[in-house]
Amino acid sequence: MVRAIVGANWGDEGKGKITDMLAEQSDIIIRFQGGSNAGHTIINNYGRFALHLLPSGVFYNHTTSIIGNGVALNIPYLIKEIKSLEDQGVPTPKILVSDRAQILMPYHVDFDVYEEERLGKNSYGSTKSGIAPFYSDKYAKKGFQVSELFDEESLKEKVIATCEYKNVLLEHLYHKDPIDPDELYKTLLSYRDMIRPYVCDVSAFLYEAIKAGKNILLEGQLGSMKDPDHGIYPMVTSSSTLAAYGAIGAGIAPYEIKQITTVVKAYSSAVGAGEFVSEIFGDEAEELRRRGGDKGEYGATTGRPRRVGWFDAVASRYGCRIQGATEVALTVLDCLGYLKEIPICVGYEIDGVVTKDFPTTVQLKKAKPVWKIMPGWECDIRGIRKYEELPENCRKYIETIEAELGVPITMVSNGPGRTEIIYR
Repeated sequence: MVRAIVGANWGDEGKGKITDMLAEQSDIIIRFQGGSNAGHTIINNYGRFALHLLPSGVFYNHTTSIIGNGVALNIPYLIKEIKSLEDQGVPTPKILVSDRAQILMPYHVDFDVYEEERLGKNSYGSTKSGIAPFYSDKYAKKGFQVSELFDEESLKEKVIATCEYKNVLLEHLYHKDPIDPDELYKTLLSYRDMIRPYVCDVSAFLYEAIKAGKNILLEGQLGSMKDPDHGIYPMVTSSSTLAAYGAIGAGIAPYEIKQITTVVKAYSSAVGAGEFVSEIFGDEAEELRRRGGDKGEYGATTGRPRRVGWFDAVASRYGCRIQGATEVALTVLDCLGYLKEIPICVGYEIDGVVTKDFPTTVQLKKAKPVWKIMPGWECDIRGIRKYEELPENCRKYIETIEAELGVPITMVSNGPGRTEIIYR
């Protein structure tokens, strides 16, 4: 059975914890899109980890972790991440990398930095991990597939042609030093040696695994609002964040994805620029940011403060719909115990008209939140394992969110640890 775990919001919903937890009953966990530009924070018996490229199932001996063809593969970063796990006492995970995955090149990071610099105040709030230049090259057919590392002659030709093209931009648009093709070729040969032990025809491997009835998890990065087609374009990421893309980014048939667990945060947060209707500011925001997540609301990759806001039912309902959610995992509920009252954004007012439908970015810029105020439960709910033992106001908050989403909430996370979860 194939199950996708994806985010309904702007990312940072707590997908890593849910994947880590569900991986216990799984055989294979696959990252199917994105790169090292966003992290999944995981707390388990080995310690606290921020994974960026590896799937969140690497902590179990019985699992195979896969980097799918849809991922932006930063090879030295991946090797460093594997080593850092081993250094912290985690048994060496079994890892496979798709021979069709494309390689994030050193110059992609440079171009990301230079373009954000060039755009100045109009920049996209990129993590400067090279993701947009990587996917631009992939779809412009100028990327390097892992499989190409193993044919030296054609690799060398491609490196020369790529440098000719890139150096025009470097010299004339960004006024930077050109790339040396000989150095780049040597770098790619070193990448080949690093990645060789992991390379596999992943699509064929998964085809056989599905036939054998294995349990497979697809792990998404970021959330619905960051999808390039259905998110808050252009302040989005450069690969599809939707469960539907899991089939493409892993190389399996779309009808194999039977369950879509969509992770929804009990309040809102976002890293980077873009429209965010339920955002709050000042002391109120600082208090929520300080108490949020498991160590405050700061990016797992960049460390930068996340923007925060109250729960946005309009965005979250849309996020669940566009993912095709079959169930919802509601996370970081425990962080809200300090509040006497908790606002929920239940509609957007645009040009004097209230809507419950999530609009396109042009309309979103004009949207003002319509609030519904819920009573808080004013106590710590960590340690509770049974739904009926939660305070009444806490259950009312969950059930109000569930009614707004129109999707059953089957899991409620009330702490950062692997076992801090309530099943409904």
